[in-house]
Amino acid sequence: MSQLRKHTFMRNWFAVEAIPIYAVVGLVVVGGGWYLTRLARGPTVVWTKDNPTPWNEIKPDENTKMLTVNQHFEKSWERKKL
Repeated sequence: MSQLRKHTFMRNWFAVEAIPIYAVVGLVVVGGGWYLTRLARGPTVVWTKDNPTPWNEIKPDENTKMLTVNQHFEKSWERKKL
């Protein structure tokens, strides 16, 4: 009797046709979590308050842009990773 109840429960627990939907939703959730973690660990994100105003430490000869067209700077500014 117990075996029959278990078989009936497992048969009606979820639809077999829904397995691909569960797989896609699970993949999307994992991918979204990975992407948010990747964004949160980027070099432009600051999680500490050691230097709340980093723009005050930029020297006149430092470049802060990723692409400069008509300007020449001796060195490029970069934020130190935490």
